[in-house]
Amino acid sequence: MKGDRPDGTMAVMGEIHIPLADLRYAAAVPRVPALLQPPSGLLSDRLGRPLRDLRISVTDRCNFRCSYCMPKDVFDKNYTFLPQTSLLSFEEITRTANLFVAHGVNKLRLTGGEPLLRKHLEVLIAQLATLRTPDGLPLDITLTTNGSLLERKAQALHDAGLKRVTVSLDALDDSIFRRMNDVDFPVADVLRGIEAAQRVGLAPIKINMVVKRGTNDQEIVPLARHVREHCGPGVVLRFIEYMDVGASNGWCMDEVLPSADVVQRLSAVFPLEALAPGAVGETAQRWRYVDGGGEVGVISSVTQAFCHDCNRARLSTEGKLFLCLFASRGHDLRALLRDGYSDEQIAGAIGLIWGERDDRYSELRSAMAAEPGSGERRVEMHYIGG
Repeated sequence: MKGDRPDGTMAVMGEIHIPLADLRYAAAVPRVPALLQPPSGLLSDRLGRPLRDLRISVTDRCNFRCSYCMPKDVFDKNYTFLPQTSLLSFEEITRTANLFVAHGVNKLRLTGGEPLLRKHLEVLIAQLATLRTPDGLPLDITLTTNGSLLERKAQALHDAGLKRVTVSLDALDDSIFRRMNDVDFPVADVLRGIEAAQRVGLAPIKINMVVKRGTNDQEIVPLARHVREHCGPGVVLRFIEYMDVGASNGWCMDEVLPSADVVQRLSAVFPLEALAPGAVGETAQRWRYVDGGGEVGVISSVTQAFCHDCNRARLSTEGKLFLCLFASRGHDLRALLRDGYSDEQIAGAIGLIWGERDDRYSELRSAMAAEPGSGERRVEMHYIGG
């Protein structure tokens, strides 16, 4: 006997067969502690790093095919994305986020794939905007996007409670930008999206440029000049070292332009002086233009990993919790959400997971040293930086 189950699995002769798309990330069902204690808002890992930032992937789909993230030769028309039933619902995301907030999270970042492809995303934002920290304060709710749909959605996102956005923009030159997104999408549409976000009050805005040596590194100074002259001090440009986001992008160290080289190129045109970190756990090194032209940042995800004070966790599209950008295994919170566990039990499981977190730098180094395609490393689409 064969039939579809409500959760998207297939029942065949008494056995349950889970779609392949549900098995792409390794994850164990978290252990629930026998003795439950209410969250104190002060959860720390083994190295004393608090949990403050939760990044929530709302979709695994994207309308770009950037070579460093979702290359066409892997994510083609035959690629199987997650079935709808595998995705966390808005209610499940809000419930989970609230448990993280009880543990001390005060910042939520919505990511993807491309998060604006998730239908009715403003409904989720409105739900998250009702959450409060243990001190009764509203959350910092932000979103990272490729900007392709931002012009038409900026107002609705702001009205729903979104505070600010980060826009990925890898080139100002249209031909380079089209080549990098690999779907012939024009850079002008992204620039209009940034203008729309400024207009409706989604600020401050961050623009992230992933720098790939030999591909778009000639765009560093032109993009910096554009932001300085046309966007104003409310927009901060940040340059991210090209990093390995999985086994699908043919990553190699030769294509990494170290952040130190980026700063050197910028300072040769626009003199810079270093700024102190704006917050504990900040991923970017900040610099100020000496002439008062605003701020710029670099994220040295490869040459100077920011593990020592990392306070971020990631919740994947299908409800798996990852404690590191380079983690190869997650924790299946969706199983607890859908198997009838209480908020107290799930909060206890989250507390155990984070409390046992240690220095993941050894895993980061192993990931960087591995040959592309080796091991069980996951392919997860996301934008980096916050």
